[in-house]
Amino acid sequence: MTEKTVSEAVSYRRSVRVYDPEKPIDTAIVKKCLEQASLAPTSSNLQLWEFYHITNKETIEKMAPLCFNQNAAKTAQQLVVFVTRKDLWRQRAKANLAFMDKVFGKNNPKSEQRSREKVARNYYGKLIPFTYFDFFGIFGWLKYLLFLVVGLFRPIYRQVRTSDMRIVAHKSCGLAAQTFMLSVAAEGYDTCPMEGSDTWRVKRLLGLPYGAEINMVVSCGIRKPEGVYGERFRIPFEEVYREV
Repeated sequence: MTEKTVSEAVSYRRSVRVYDPEKPIDTAIVKKCLEQASLAPTSSNLQLWEFYHITNKETIEKMAPLCFNQNAAKTAQQLVVFVTRKDLWRQRAKANLAFMDKVFGKNNPKSEQRSREKVARNYYGKLIPFTYFDFFGIFGWLKYLLFLVVGLFRPIYRQVRTSDMRIVAHKSCGLAAQTFMLSVAAEGYDTCPMEGSDTWRVKRLLGLPYGAEINMVVSCGIRKPEGVYGERFRIPFEEVYREV
């Protein structure tokens, strides 16, 4: 099977809701697409996501009712649950700092650090902890009020509350999910993103910690003709496009 170009994959991708049970898909290919998804853009390169690749048929059967028995879940050959892990910001910031040790060298005196190294180490060592740390939402509101005042005099980043940082994590995870679906489409396989699920029960089934949140569940398989519910409809491009 010849891989599709980006444009071909974008056109081919549809939300497929009925998969062919007679056409299994290769787990290794889906895993490769998830590896490509991990290359998606992510805020501050923190990669606050996890991908749960479900291939076990019994687990898929348990997942289907939690996705309200959507056809896309009931007929799926495999499932991928995209999970946000905002609670891992400390570990991911440390991972970025460890990467810098490899790039720039470890324990360089500040007097010998290049400008780029100083900025990067300050970003992950000080700014990220300041931005992500919170205490029952209280510190987030204090930061928000502080930035609100400073923002009266100059442009400033304003999304510093706990709810804001949750949105940031979900946006990054959504980019990874879309990258995954396009990668799957390039392989000639099909997907359907499902936001409709009982996220608490999905978390319990997968044994996820308290700080994890479900971004979306994506079903995978090969489409049956009736799996695409009609022609694609989009609002006319002229109504959504604005050149400034």
